[in-house]
Amino acid sequence: MATTTPKTVKKKKLGNYPHAMVVFSISLALFVIGLFGMLLIHAGKLSDIVKESIEMQVYLDRDLTQVQLDRLQKTLSAKEYVAYKGDTAQVRFLSKEEGAKAFLEETGEDFMAFLGDNPLRDTYVLRINAESSSSAQLKGIKNDIEGIEGVYEVQYVESLIESINSNIQKISILLIAFAGILVLVVIILINNTIKLALYSQRFLIRSMQLVGATSFFIQRPFLNRAAFQGIISGIIASVLLFALMQYAYREITELSLLKDEEQMYMLMIALIVLGAVIGFMSSYRAVRKYLRLSLDELY
Repeated sequence: MATTTPKTVKKKKLGNYPHAMVVFSISLALFVIGLFGMLLIHAGKLSDIVKESIEMQVYLDRDLTQVQLDRLQKTLSAKEYVAYKGDTAQVRFLSKEEGAKAFLEETGEDFMAFLGDNPLRDTYVLRINAESSSSAQLKGIKNDIEGIEGVYEVQYVESLIESINSNIQKISILLIAFAGILVLVVIILINNTIKLALYSQRFLIRSMQLVGATSFFIQRPFLNRAAFQGIISGIIASVLLFALMQYAYREITELSLLKDEEQMYMLMIALIVLGAVIGFMSSYRAVRKYLRLSLDELY
């Protein structure tokens, strides 16, 4: 007569719910946020590049000596609104002879042949940094430079600057609004994922409550696990994002011009922290809900 071995029933442990499914869901949600975060970083970098391409032409008084020209260049280079490339101030000298040559190459007309003289002025062309590129700031910069001894006039394309600033502002507002909506959707998704995972533990939560366990004792394993899952998910999302961006930089050379490693690392840290915080708070809310439900409502 065959004997049957009784089945062993695995004891359900407090805070022990499907781990892989939760980590996968949170990682995916954080990865989507990371992708959009990288879009914002690159858009901001592109915006700075566009703004720093703004040039001002500083026309000088005639017959300035080389000493005066050098002093003017040092004065302009020391201004806080001048853009820098590395350690070099973006201040370029354009002599009136170079200006006449450039005009001849562009138009094919030699105005000096019938004027008999070069009416152009020596010029300093300087680039303005992104932080000082608003229309109001540029007007103030123009007035400031025109007050320097040896400067005749300052010109820049005001209508183009206003158009650039207006378009950048509109795009920034749109991207920030979309980012806010995306973060809200991701928070709801992660919250529902953890809530669903905790559903299988609702009776165990109530049982622990009935035998006298405190709310903190019941919540602690869930909160620890949720925070740990959030951290692991953030790390996974960050690694995937880093690998994807390195591949993109290698394949698209122009994209590497917009790379900002410091902000990228800050975004990755933010993903890890965000995963831990959302996981912790979602788990806290879910467990609190099941602690407050009556026995009939648990079914």
